[in-house]
Amino acid sequence: MQKNVGGFDRGIRVVVGPLLVLIGIAALGGLLSLTAGSLGLALAVIALVSGAVLTTTAVTRKCPINARLSIDTSRGGVDSGSAAGRDENRRAGRLS
Repeated sequence: MQKNVGGFDRGIRVVVGPLLVLIGIAALGGLLSLTAGSLGLALAVIALVSGAVLTTTAVTRKCPINARLSIDTSRGGVDSGSAAGRDENRRAGRLS
């Protein structure tokens, strides 16, 4: 799989991913209460797993969901100077 995560997308993942991991760990450890009962446990696990996925995709710069949806926010694949490159960048969400 080619790299498809970069720029602003990667920056958000680098910040939000570890933050969600910390929130999930704190909630599971009893340091933070998201809500009472089973719902709180479920939210903590969801935060932990989501944060781990975001962090992993930021570090590896590869996201299977982006690949499936043909989204490429990295700067590496297309020549942005050509008309075809500009069109591809526009469809992929990149600035040219």
